[in-house]
Amino acid sequence: MAEPYRPVACAFHEGLEFAVLRRQRLRLHYLGDTGEVEVVALPIDVATRSGAEWLTCRLDDGQTLVLRLDRIKNGHPV
Repeated sequence: MAEPYRPVACAFHEGLEFAVLRRQRLRLHYLGDTGEVEVVALPIDVATRSGAEWLTCRLDDGQTLVLRLDRIKNGHPV
């Protein structure tokens, strides 16, 4: 069973929204199923659904990645 969603800080959420608007690639560190993962991705959308907030992004190889915001440890512009 998945852990309950923990809301993230407004400043972090806003930073992701600005990255989407600016089409600014990010280096993201997030907690995956097998531990911490680092990717460089282009954020496409920040959305709320099923009681949680989600970031949709595109990886350099064209794959789409959808991350729950409370699983992202940090994200920095590339």
